Amino acid sequence: MPRHRPARLEHIAGIGVDRMGAIADDADGPPFLRLENLDVDIPPDPEAIARTVRAASEDADNSYLPFVGQSRLREVAARHVSALSGVDYGPRNCVISAGGLSGILNALLATVEVGDEVLVTDPTYAGLLNRIRLAGGTPKYVPFVFTPGGEWKLDRAALQAAIGPRVRVMLLMSPSMPTGGYLGEDDWRAIAALCVQHDLTLILDTAMERLLFDGRRVIHPAGLPGMAERTITVGSSAKELRMIGWRVGWTVAPEAYMPDLMAVSLANVVVPVGIAQDAVATALEQSAHTLAPFVSELERRRDTVLDELKGLPVGVPAGGWSLLLRTSDFGIDGQTLSQRLLKARVCATAMQGWGETHGTQYLRFVFSNEPVERLRGLGDKVRAALGA
Repeated sequence: MPRHRPARLEHIAGIGVDRMGAIADDADGPPFLRLENLDVDIPPDPEAIARTVRAASEDADNSYLPFVGQSRLREVAARHVSALSGVDYGPRNCVISAGGLSGILNALLATVEVGDEVLVTDPTYAGLLNRIRLAGGTPKYVPFVFTPGGEWKLDRAALQAAIGPRVRVMLLMSPSMPTGGYLGEDDWRAIAALCVQHDLTLILDTAMERLLFDGRRVIHPAGLPGMAERTITVGSSAKELRMIGWRVGWTVAPEAYMPDLMAVSLANVVVPVGIAQDAVATALEQSAHTLAPFVSELERRRDTVLDELKGLPVGVPAGGWSLLLRTSDFGIDGQTLSQRLLKARVCATAMQGWGETHGTQYLRFVFSNEPVERLRGLGDKVRAALGA
């Protein structure tokens, strides 16, 4: 008999990264150029690693308690968000999650009714779209404007037009993934005005908010008029702190949201990894001073990839770990180019399911996991695969 499949899974899309990674992992011969997944080859701060090792033998870290997360990490995370936003948060405003995406799902489950629309940019990471659907919501897309060789820009007119009676939440990220699109001050003021006017909740994914290039500054919208009481900030140790395997995130929100956020967290994962939490607190506390060299290295890698792909229809990322190439200019989709590049020992992921306006016609290149020396030569391989 065929198994009944819950309706919530009907539009859950694969993200392609795991399949591409398995191809590169299992292949014989010279190593692939690994541009398919948001991994990083630069280790976390040594102090964070040492604290993790100590925690593995300490009884207090081998515990379910506290269910909402260890006190020091909650204090450090709340202070971190306060410093960036200008809003006064304390430990009472913070709950710890098993990674940033777990925090995003918790925030959606705490704010979205079945049938609600959640406004996102197009394209958006498919993992975020899948969590909207798991929470019973429907993604409502606002396309970025793509200019070959230029930066991705928010279409503010399309943003306003997207607001409708079923939109209850905005789920936004700057720099966005996978584009690296940056929301500037005018963008955030427009977003804030719509949130206040229509009584919307903003779920802000801050996984990469400080990974900004070309001297850009962090703009945290909770500090804008009317936004402190309606902004849920979800952070992560994975990208900025390079602690992917630790699986620790934090959610900072106004007190009115906290009972539901805590209830969902307890009903979902219960508590993140005990031996990881204080190490993340250590890395996050020090990151104001230790992050700059990492950002500089990411910018150097971005510039190398842009130089390699010069003249091709790429979007210039303002931050983050990845950039997109529009393959449809050459009469093929992203999956076709991905398959061709495998023959050249380059592993990159197509964007099927990552957007409506911007999706299948793009290929993503991640530049966080390969040094500049290995990124050189990418352009010749891409042009050969394109027939350009």
